[in-house]
Amino acid sequence: MLGLIGKKIGMTQFFDEGGNLIPVTVVEVEQNTVVGERTVERNGYSSVILGATAMKKRRIKKPYSGQFPDGVEPCMNLKEIRNFEKDFKIGQKIGVELFEGLSFVDVQGVSKGKGYQGVMKRHGFSGGCKTHGSKFHRAGGSTGMAASPSKVLRGTKMAGRMGGEKRNVQNLQILKVDQERGILLIKGAIPGRRGGNVIVTKAKKK
Repeated sequence: MLGLIGKKIGMTQFFDEGGNLIPVTVVEVEQNTVVGERTVERNGYSSVILGATAMKKRRIKKPYSGQFPDGVEPCMNLKEIRNFEKDFKIGQKIGVELFEGLSFVDVQGVSKGKGYQGVMKRHGFSGGCKTHGSKFHRAGGSTGMAASPSKVLRGTKMAGRMGGEKRNVQNLQILKVDQERGILLIKGAIPGRRGGNVIVTKAKKK
């Protein structure tokens, strides 16, 4: 598998060769550093640990910097990608050129947090009657049972915290790889806020 750590910049428009307008998400990929590796002989599996976003020296603590080998600057964001398809040495830099020739990718990110929400926004409930005096407009209604078992079952759809969860969108098409500016143009929307970190990997199902 191939993958890199990137940053969601936002959405814009892209015109293909036929003049069709396509909504795209711009993902900026800084140079990722190979921080470490896991081997089958030592760890039981094979993977590569990538780092991105260099840290300020005054923010680096000794316990954190100890996991980085000599000659590798501590990075703020770390990601372990298993079964990396290409061989890289520790300390080597990887950029968007890794995705040259790929057509589809999977993007993983943390969805936007929406705070505490009711059942209509969180689960799409239709709500009650909207006529005057019904007193049941956006409430969740009954959640338990009077008979056996007289309790609220696990997994019942109720009001609660919405968003802020890890999400993975699969099979998104890469429309352009700009090596000079280090950006990817990915068709459609991806999870997360503007400026949030995302993990772009080679599509598993393509």
